[in-house]
This record gives sequence, structure tokens and C-alpha cells, in this order.
Amino acid sequence: MKSEALLQKSPELYQTTEAGSQKATAERRKQAKRFLPPPKLSVAEWADAERILSAEASAMPGMFTTINAEYQRGIMDAFSDPQYAEIVVMSGSQIGKTEIINNIIGYFISHDPAPILCMQPTLEMAQTWSKDRLAPMLRDTPALQDKVKSARARDSGNTTLHKQFPGGHITACGANSPASLASRPIRILLADEVDRYPLSAGAEGDPVNLGKRRTATFWNKKVLLTSTPTVKGASRIESAFEDSDQRYYNLKCHACEVPQVLDWAQVRWEKDKPETAKYHCKECDVEWSDVQRKQAIRSGEWIATQPFSGTAGFHLSGLYSPWVDIAELAKLFLESKHTGQEALRVFVNTVLAQSWEEDEGDGVETNDIMSRAEKFETVLPAKEIGVLCASADVQADRIEVLVNGYSANQTWIVGFQIFYGSPTSESLWNEVEEYLKTTWPHPSGNDLRITRSFIDSGYETGAVYNFCKKLEALGVRAIKGVGGINRAEVGRPTKNNTARCNVFPLGVNTLKTQILARLKIDDPSNSGFINFPDFLDEEFFLQLTSERLIKRYVKGIPRMEFKQLRPRNEALDLMVYNLAAFRSLNANMSVIQKKLAEIRKSEPKRLQQRPRSWATNW
Repeated sequence: MKSEALLQKSPELYQTTEAGSQKATAERRKQAKRFLPPPKLSVAEWADAERILSAEASAMPGMFTTINAEYQRGIMDAFSDPQYAEIVVMSGSQIGKTEIINNIIGYFISHDPAPILCMQPTLEMAQTWSKDRLAPMLRDTPALQDKVKSARARDSGNTTLHKQFPGGHITACGANSPASLASRPIRILLADEVDRYPLSAGAEGDPVNLGKRRTATFWNKKVLLTSTPTVKGASRIESAFEDSDQRYYNLKCHACEVPQVLDWAQVRWEKDKPETAKYHCKECDVEWSDVQRKQAIRSGEWIATQPFSGTAGFHLSGLYSPWVDIAELAKLFLESKHTGQEALRVFVNTVLAQSWEEDEGDGVETNDIMSRAEKFETVLPAKEIGVLCASADVQADRIEVLVNGYSANQTWIVGFQIFYGSPTSESLWNEVEEYLKTTWPHPSGNDLRITRSFIDSGYETGAVYNFCKKLEALGVRAIKGVGGINRAEVGRPTKNNTARCNVFPLGVNTLKTQILARLKIDDPSNSGFINFPDFLDEEFFLQLTSERLIKRYVKGIPRMEFKQLRPRNEALDLMVYNLAAFRSLNANMSVIQKKLAEIRKSEPKRLQQRPRSWATNW
């Protein structure tokens, strides 16, 4: 009675009580859901239901849809299939591989929490991936937003390389960092671009094997290896794929309905007209338009060509990419073929997803390139030269300096000088400085200066750092060579020295491969041709051809490496440093040429007299 009277006087109290009860019930239901097993979803089903593509990381932001690239479904679902412990993906570029990895990560964070390790070739690449790809996904996908706390929150457990979530964590690391590969156990290993990994993580051994060891304690572990292949016989991803069941994505022809694996040999076009390129059916030879090819991709099927022995392997070339037209690939092929072996190898690796077969003992004969030397009538012999770069090699009794001129497609050696003396001597460095500050008359009537100079810091390191720091405003940079065939040409600089000088790591073997490829080009009309002056003597050419690319086995693992045939190789090193210097500029050569042509011509200034041959300069 008392309560009824109270409710009559204050009906809002009943409403408040009822609302509170409903709220409590809803909260209890919410809490109860946490103890329910998650619905059975594959990775692809989760991605189609939950994944949001971020605007800064995708050309098609919004809801992820597997149907846009249906071949991704088989790869992703292999990760949620308990019969597969290891998945291998040997692919070309532009097939959405990064989104496959991100979807796998999102699935395990949201649906099946576990400790995850994502391995990139270097620590710097791991940081970039985490910032540019992982962080936007965690921010924009609602199913993940409340799983990983903001890095700004107190005790968030969230850093660039390590992020915690209920039931697990994700760590990003570099294959070149032994410390990051030898810590906590993980259930999920995602190893991306494995062909770019170093042979060994410090002294610890193969980084892929180190990562696999960390999964040993989990009965339900998952390992993913992905990469574009590189050199045949030394490609990690190719070796792993050959040990798998070797699946290929088959498409049915719209005319004869015969399933087939897309093959570059079936791409045809009219002579010198890559825009007419079409894919032709292997069975009936009917043309496929890009629309028909993309429709066929949506209904394709993965078919294994070898018995299953524990590893599911997927091969996918750029021909399957729904984001690239066949005509674009044909144009890229012709450009690569015209440029030379270096560019053609990139096409084979990144588009066809095939390894490149190097000839053992691959090199260049000295006499072949000596015979190409010619007399340059002017200091800068070609109006196409738009950029000058210099390189310096420091030895115990001398500093050698090479100056190259570059156009968009060719190289000219325009200056070479040896400065004798001790590199500890300030006067020697003053001579080098004066040389690097020299202006060079251009056929247009203007003067060019050396834009970028790379100096090797392997000898008398402190003196090199001080010199480069002093002339930093003139584009003089210190460099340090880094071994390995698949290293980046020019890496990010560091300042870990007393002079606070920027030091750029160079993938010297990667660059040497390119130089050797260019030396083989004997037609001056071809892109990549190197023009030699007649003031270089035989010793320069002997040094330039002093190394060969050979295959060697290290702990049973094949690797391509350079073998030095002669005691001196400074000329080859200088060409490598100059190419790196030019690449580091990212120069727009068409703009530079246009500006040179627009400048009013005047009487060319006379270059101060200086030796350009293999000579001493005391």
C-alpha cells in the first residue's frame, strides 16, 4: 500500500526504476555475450562483414569486398582452415597482398585473439607498415576500435611496433633485427617480402627459421610467407612454393569455358602498339577484353598441381590484378625490354611473379667496353645531360673522384681524378672540395654544378664525416655499403656519429647488378647505355670489370654474390656510388631539360684547366 501510494504521488519514480531495470538487463546481456563462443567465420567472411578500407591506405576506401579480387578468398580462408599450418604466397605486385595480411590480422584481433608477429625486411619498413597500414585499419574498422587502446592512453600497451589487445598482441619487427626475433612466443607468424630478408639476422641465423621457432609451443600455429620472387636458386619464396601443393588460379574462357592459368605468352598486340594488347584463350584463341578478364576472375578457382604435404602454396601473377589493364602491362613490358636486363628482371619478378635466372659467372669483358670509348669534343659532350653527380673512394694514400653526367636514359663519364696524399691531411680534402665545387660548361651555354656527391666512409671514417658535414649544403653525403642482393638502393640516413653527419646505407650489390646490366648494353640508342671517354686508361676498365656474379651455397642455402677477380675494384665502386647519388635525387629530367632549353644561350664559359685522365695531382 505504501509503495502504491508513493507511485501515485511520483509516477516518474516508476519510470526511472523501469528504465534502470532495462538498462541493467541490457548490460547483463552484453556481459553474457563475452562468454559466448564467437560465430564460425572464415577470414574472408569476417573481412566482408567488418573490414573498412581507410582513405589514406586504399584507392577504394569504404567496405572491403572480396568479390573485387576473388582470388584473395582462397588465400585468406586457408588461414582459418585448421588443416593448413603454413601458407605460401608467391605473387606479383598489385594483387592486394597487403590487404590480405591486414585482414588476417583483423580477424585474429576481433575473432580469434592470439599473439601475432608481422615481419618486414627491415625495422624501418616495419615501422612504416605499422604507421601507414595497420594504424588506419585499427582506427577505421569498428570491430577493432575498442580492441586496441589509443597510444595516447595511459598504460595502453600500444606503441608503433607493439600493440596489445584482449587475448593477444601484435608485434612488428624487421628481419634484420635479431633482438626482435628472439623474445616472446607467437602463434601467428606473418613474414612479408621474404626474398628481401638478409641471409642471417646478425649471428642468429635465417630470420624465417627464427620466426618459425617462436611458434613451436602452439598446436594451432599459423605461418604465412609472402614475396615477389627474385633470383632463381636464391629465392626463399620460390623454394617454399616448390615445397607446397602449388596452387594456381584458373579462369574459364567466356567462349569455350575451358579453365586455364593466365600466361604472359597469351598476351598479344599489334607491332609497336601496346595499347591494342589483349589476352587470348589458350584453347580457342578468342580475345578477352579487360572487362571479360575481370569477370572471369570473380568466378575463378584455385587448383593444386601437387599433392598436399602440409603447406598450401599460391602463385599469382600481375595478370590477375583487377586494378591493372592488360595494355598497361604490355606497355611496361616493352619499356622494360628496351631499357635492358635490369628493368626486364624487375618485370619478370614483380609482374609475372617468376624468378630471374642469372648466368653463373655473369660479368662483362674488359675489351668489349674499352672499344666503345670515344673522344668527347666538349667537357659535357651531350645536351641531354641534365644532372652531374660525383663519387669518391677513400684509400690509405689517395682519394679517387669520378664525375658522371646523367640524362633520363643514359650516363656519361665526364671527369676522373686521383688526389694523392693522406686522407688525414686537411690539404688533401681542400683539393677534393675545390674539385667538387667546379662548374662544368653545358652545350646550352650554361654552367652545371655537381648536384649530389657520395663519399664512401669505410676508410678514415671520421675525416669523411667531418668533410661531408662541412659541405652538406652542397649536396655532399657520406655513404656506407650494405651487403645482400635484394637490399634497397639507398636507405634512410642515420646520424649515429660524433659529427652528426647523415650517413646513407647503400645496397651495393643491388646497384652492382644494375651497373653490370648497363655495361652489357652496346647500342647507344638503348636506354641505360654508358658513354665512355677516351681519357680513361686500361686500368680503369679492368677495375670496372673486376667482379662476377656467382651462386654460392651458405649453410645449404643458395645465394647470389659478387666474386672479385682482381685486387682493385675502385672504378666499379665509384660507378655504383654515382648511380646511387643520381637515384637519391629523384630528379625530374624532363623538367630539367626544358629549363635548360629555355635559358637564353650565351658564350660557354671556359672550364678551368684540370686533368681528367688517370693521373696524379699532388
